[in-house]
Amino acid sequence: MPGHLLAPADCAVVTRDWGSAWHVQGDLLLPAERAWQHFSLVMGERLPIAFQFMAKVGDRVRGNMLEPTAMEVPVAGSVSNAVMPAPVVHNPRARKLRSAVWQDFTKERRADGNCVAVCNHCKKQLTATSRSGTTHLRNHLAICTTTSTRRAGKRRKLVVRRILQNKSSVDGRSGEGHASGEDIDNEGTHFDQELSRRDLVHMIVQHGYRFSIVDDVGFQKFVKNLQPQFRMVSCDTVRADSMEIYAGEKLKLHDVLFKIPCRVSISVDMWRSNTQMEYMCLTCHYIDHANDEWKVRKKILNFVHMEAPFTLDQMVNLIVEKLQSWGIDRKVAAVVLDNCNGGEIVARELLIVLQPRRLLLNGELFQVRSCAHILNLTVQESWEQASDITNRVRKMINYVKFERFQKFQDISKVLHMDQKLLVVDSPDNWPSTYLMFDSACYYHDVLVRLTEQEGHYDVFLSASDWADVKALTEILDVVYHAMEKFPVENPTANLYFNEMCEIHVLLKTWSKSPSTVVAKVADQMLSKFEGYWNLTRPVMAFASILDPRYKMKSLEYFFRLIYSDEQFTAKAMIDVIQNTFHNLYNDYKHQSSDSWKNPSVLCYSRNSSSCMGSMYSSGDDSKTFSRITLSDARRGLDQYIQETSSGQSLKSDLEMYLEEAVYRQKEGNQDNFDILGWWKSFAAKYPVLSQMARDILAIPVSIIPLDSEARTLNEYLSTMDPSTVQGLVCAQDWLREDPEVVAGSGGHGDVGAPRGDELVVVPK
Repeated sequence: MPGHLLAPADCAVVTRDWGSAWHVQGDLLLPAERAWQHFSLVMGERLPIAFQFMAKVGDRVRGNMLEPTAMEVPVAGSVSNAVMPAPVVHNPRARKLRSAVWQDFTKERRADGNCVAVCNHCKKQLTATSRSGTTHLRNHLAICTTTSTRRAGKRRKLVVRRILQNKSSVDGRSGEGHASGEDIDNEGTHFDQELSRRDLVHMIVQHGYRFSIVDDVGFQKFVKNLQPQFRMVSCDTVRADSMEIYAGEKLKLHDVLFKIPCRVSISVDMWRSNTQMEYMCLTCHYIDHANDEWKVRKKILNFVHMEAPFTLDQMVNLIVEKLQSWGIDRKVAAVVLDNCNGGEIVARELLIVLQPRRLLLNGELFQVRSCAHILNLTVQESWEQASDITNRVRKMINYVKFERFQKFQDISKVLHMDQKLLVVDSPDNWPSTYLMFDSACYYHDVLVRLTEQEGHYDVFLSASDWADVKALTEILDVVYHAMEKFPVENPTANLYFNEMCEIHVLLKTWSKSPSTVVAKVADQMLSKFEGYWNLTRPVMAFASILDPRYKMKSLEYFFRLIYSDEQFTAKAMIDVIQNTFHNLYNDYKHQSSDSWKNPSVLCYSRNSSSCMGSMYSSGDDSKTFSRITLSDARRGLDQYIQETSSGQSLKSDLEMYLEEAVYRQKEGNQDNFDILGWWKSFAAKYPVLSQMARDILAIPVSIIPLDSEARTLNEYLSTMDPSTVQGLVCAQDWLREDPEVVAGSGGHGDVGAPRGDELVVVPK
């Protein structure tokens, strides 16, 4: 046999049964791989000639051409492992590469006949024999040194299912695409019906899809193509599972609120369905320091149906009942009742029930208003003073838009004015009034030219009217853009104290305007503003003091501007705020020293070497102790060094904080300052102040309240029973920060953005 060219008959024997496990060569019975290896070595350079015989014989045997493929063929006298293209007999029975890992690997055959898997990313070679499997290849992808591979490994699932297209069914009709259900990667994969069912319900709840989506034919077909083993559930089952998710998430949130050592603030909003059913939305605001990160959290606690007619006493009792059920009735710092009728009465009754001794400064900081609500009420309740000039502007704009619009456009082109919408406002909506005034001022020259051409019409404004319109536009512009700056997502209370003080200064300046209309409007706005601002100013002033960029500086500067004509009043106001802040600090210090309230700080005392422990929540008589860690001991050492390194008497952290210079950012926008990150870093240095910061900064004075139209349930939710509405609204809110969803969103924070057929319109 060696040294001789195979006869056609011999080639036929080898070729005809090449797909079998064993092959005959002479009197020997060889394994398939050894037979081919022996065959290749024997043929050497004469191999292409042999293939000509094999191809001809194969055509006669199978009736089709054999497909040449690339393979490794060692050349006689060479030991090179290079991969050389050579025609290979097509084997229809050969095992296909079905695993998804082969998307990242290339299988190659070496000269010695062994197969290797070459990583497409790092080019590393791993074994790829028929018995080696693919587990080691998947393990390599997890630790591959290339960044792209690591990212791809996180996103890609190795379980891929083949989609087969049926050309014809049993009865001869053309079939539709369906999943065969055969795992392409059979190793380590397992379909879990219950897990898939849970994920489906999570999706429906989180994104606000209809329960009946499971009955949609298109959705069922889509799921069937993805996983034919999944048994679709009914609409009633989805509803029941949704309520189970609500119950489970409620237990988790209850545990979180029970364990947090800080206070919480509450906001109450009244909602309505399109069937005129009233709902009370109770929302909790607090700073979460889990995982050693300070984050503002906002959680809807209850969305309760209120039977009409209901009294304010019933509302108070319901709020207290819900706070007690969550175990936070002794942790309340402040309450916001901007979207609640009779908010003043409700706050007063709540103050009595919750007992002032349990609240900050005996309840002096209990009720606050949001800045946006203050500004909105200030303009809305004062603009009546400018009703005459507003009606005249509205009349002029309507006349131009519907009677002289073509001439208006012609003049605009002559004056080379850029196109801008000419707005007609909506009565009782001051933002639209501002836009109308602003567009009128923009087209001032055009409207004046139009007035000259048609002066016999009394709808146009005089020169003095235009002066008043421009002054009023300036007032509205300041308020409008101040409200535009208010964030939607979980702001801290230190924001916008400076802006509110600036508006206060401007209102006092505008109230002295020589224009009668402007002076009346500004004076009325100043009166309303001061009435609402006095309720919230202490909280925002405290938050500004707790801002290391300003401390007492903003307070001193703006109060001297606001009361420039009354310097004694300015000093008295500053002293009142400062003394009240010291009293609040002393309350926290007293609670901390009596009950060891702070679990994260190990304090040093002159009378004892150390005092270790963790404190219970505000006013609770049951103490929950936690283990002291090495980081706690280090904090105690830091405090000890600070106290013993100075010859001065022991100072409180408040005194040290106020004496030190304000914090100045090196670069960047001051608005991007992370105040919670700063207090987290300096919690050990200022243990009592950090507790105050955690409670004060969480008070929701910088939120934007929703108007009555936004606080309306959609048609789908309005048809449900109240218990289901509460479960869906609350569960959807709680699932917004699901870690699995956040990870799957590519790191985007806006995981709760509206998607699909939403059930509710609740702000984050």
